[in-house]
Parts: sequence; C-alpha cells; structure tokens
Amino acid sequence: MANGQWFPPDWPDRIRALADGTLTPVTPKRAATVMLLKETGPGPAVHMLRRRASMAFAGGAYAYPGGGVDPRDDDHHVRWAGPSRAWWADRLRVDEKEAQATVCAAVRETYEEAGVLLAGPGADSVVGDTTGADWEADRAALVARELSFAEFLDRRGLVLRSDLLGAWTRWITPEFEPRRYDTWFFVAALPEGQRTRNASTEADRTVWIRPVEAAAAYDRGELLMMPPTIATLRQLMPCGSPAEALAAARSRDLTPVLAQARLVDGEVVLTWPGHDEFTQHVPSGTARA
Repeated sequence: MANGQWFPPDWPDRIRALADGTLTPVTPKRAATVMLLKETGPGPAVHMLRRRASMAFAGGAYAYPGGGVDPRDDDHHVRWAGPSRAWWADRLRVDEKEAQATVCAAVRETYEEAGVLLAGPGADSVVGDTTGADWEADRAALVARELSFAEFLDRRGLVLRSDLLGAWTRWITPEFEPRRYDTWFFVAALPEGQRTRNASTEADRTVWIRPVEAAAAYDRGELLMMPPTIATLRQLMPCGSPAEALAAARSRDLTPVLAQARLVDGEVVLTWPGHDEFTQHVPSGTARA
C-alpha cells in the first residue's frame, strides 16, 4: 500500500448498498478521544496506542485514548472546574447536558486507557500521581462501569478540570459503517508529575511520537491509521508546544466531518469534505478494499 490508510474490507459492498438504498444507516454513538501532548524540545509528542491485531475493527491501527459516553456522564452532576457547562455547550453547539457528557467522557476515557487524570482537588490544581493499588482499583471499577465518573470524583474529593481540554474537531463515522460513532477530538497537555501507561485491554503498544514523525511513518506505509487520526496529526504539526495546540483549539472549526458516498459514472466515489487525500474510487461491479 502507498500509505498506512486503513479501510475495512467490507466497505465497497456497504457503500454500494447505501448508494442503492438497501442499507439503512445506524445511529452513531456518542464518543470522545484525547490527543494527549507533552513537551519534547523540537515540538510536542502525542500519546498514541496501537489497537490489537485481533480486534475486529481497525486491528493494528494507531489511535488516541478514547471511547464511548457512559450514560451516567450526563445523568449525574459531575464536580466541575474551568469553563462552565454553558460555555462548553456554546463551544460544542450542543445543550449543557450533552456538553457535560462529552467533556466528562474525554477525561474519563483518558484515565481509563492511559492512566492520566485531568482533575484536581481544586480549580487551580491537578493530581500529580495516579499510580498505586487504590487508584488502579478505582480505574478498573470505572472501566467495568461499576463506578460512575461522578462517584469517582466525589470519592476522591476531586473536580474535573475542563480548562485543561481544548476541543479540536468532530468526526462522524460514515453512514455505511455497521459501528458508528459521533466522536469529539480534544487536545490536552500531560499534567506535571503524571505519566502514561497502557491501561487499555484493546491496545498492545503505546508510544509518544511527534506528529510529523507519525505522519511520515503513515506516508511510508509503516503505521496504520484511520482517516481521522492521520488528519488530526497533520493538523497538529504546526503547533510548537502543547500550549500552542491548546491556544489553536479555541478557534478550531467544529463542523462535523462526515464521509459522503455517491455513484459517479459507474463507480462509487467516497469523499471526506475538506480531506481530499482520503478520496476513494470503488468500481460499482467489483468489491475491493
């Protein structure tokens, strides 16, 4: 392959089914993912994990920590610091309940999958160490959904630091996919004193890598990635530090990116608006990845 672009092998058939009206799109689930950054000198590095090859979807592909919204993320009042829920609702163009759920999912999933917690005892502090048996027990309870994130924060006497996040972009899984997600991508800086670890059962490797290096490895076909991952890496490349990325996030356009499939001259053309590099041409009479 010319690059590390990953596409499910059943996409051509599903795209054609959508185009001829025999496929009904499923409703996308809410999700959030975080591009965690740290200073490295010549530019920030981003924390990435490699999905296990045995995974049915995107096995072997590199991604960021993230996952779906727990229904309790918006059903429970979460201890909160930083910009208000109303501010986040305006920024994300959703209601306040949805805003809390989205931000909460981003912070919770980063803790569940990378062991990094964007929370502190107060509005101007952040926890410095999340290692130890007691922390791991709480993290495991969160993963098992035995403990809500609101209950976790209450138990620890912590507040979610929403000011440590910057909303970067929003991608919605194409309509022809059987598993669909409406995913918000955020940026955040690794808090001082904390360190990442591979806490995800879905990943077999984690790395800190500069966006320019990850993108170059993708272009050489060495690192597999889905379109949103490589797209966001390229967008991060001009940022000289985590602080610059967080500053850039304030003016990012959050219009959802949704792939479009259409029939043109006997072939299916798959495009992502604003991302020409991902355009695919699928002959209408043959199946290919």
